[in-house]
Formats: sequence, structure tokens, C-alpha cells
Amino acid sequence: MLNKGDYVHVLDENEEGTVIKVQGDLITIETKDGFVLNYSKRELLKVNREAVDEISSATSRGMIEDALQDKVGPKKRSFTKEKRSRKDEFVLEVDLHIEKLTKDYARLEKYDMLTLQLDAARGQLEFAIRNRIPRIVFIHGVGEGILKAELEYLFSRYPEVVAEDANYQKYGLGATQIYIKQNPR
Repeated sequence: MLNKGDYVHVLDENEEGTVIKVQGDLITIETKDGFVLNYSKRELLKVNREAVDEISSATSRGMIEDALQDKVGPKKRSFTKEKRSRKDEFVLEVDLHIEKLTKDYARLEKYDMLTLQLDAARGQLEFAIRNRIPRIVFIHGVGEGILKAELEYLFSRYPEVVAEDANYQKYGLGATQIYIKQNPR
């Protein structure tokens, strides 16, 4: 119940003032700026003027917002959630740079390096197919493009594999991403 002289805040506006007239449901207030405004009773919130003067405006705003939340009620929560498979989140990354595959790469011929890289790629690809891993990123580097071309040939021999360039922002130009199509068991 609001009475003449009560200090109030307007709920949906950034206004506050003192009640100067009460006529049923219509309340007339004088704002702190000197304006005379009319509101209905349910648009106003009675506050303790001394408390408002003592507390900083930021804190009082927080109290008002809390009071508003109490009047408004709780928000309804949405329970729809995007369903994801745990396997879709996992991406196997295979770095085919020769220094990552062997310690004594300096004494290898280029043909031996390429063979070692392709054997590693084939082994990881077959591992992913066996374990039903849907995506693999092969990091091969830019170089002369020989390893990339050989990888494309290797992937073309597997009908369940689809190859494309990997995410440029993350890997640059030197990576190929493959998707493995899998039949449900």
C-alpha cells in the first residue's frame, strides 16, 4: 500500500520520486528532477529513502533489479539441447612431418622418407577405420606437394573415405582432412 510521502521507483523506467497524491489505483509522483508523473500502483516499487541515499546508485540499482526479478518471477528454461556424439567431437590429428616420425631422418633418402610418411598415414587411416573414428587430419606441410598428391592417391583407394583440405585458419595450407563414412553396426 502506497501513501503520500513514500519514496518509490518506477519498475519499467529509470525514474524515482516521492508520492504526492494517491487516487485509488492512480499514483502521482514528483521525480527527483521535479517532474510530476502519473503511474498505476503496480508500476511502482516502494523503497526506503534513507537506504537509497546511503547506498551508491549502482548498489541500489542492483537491489531494484533483484526486487524486479522477485516480482517478475523466474525465467522459463529451455530444455532443448543439441545432441552430439562423443565421436564427432574427437578429431585424430596425424603429423606426417618426417622429424616427428623418426629421429635419424637426416641419413634417409627422399624416397625412404616418403615411404615412411605414407606407411604412417596408411597405418593411422586403417586404425581409424577399425576404431570407427569419423575424422582425421593429416598434417603434411606445404613443401613441393608430392606427399599431398600421394596421400590423395592413397585415400582414393578407400571407398569409405572422403578427403578435403583441412581448416585453413587452424592448419594453414599444409593439411588434409578426411571423413570416414561408417555403416551402423
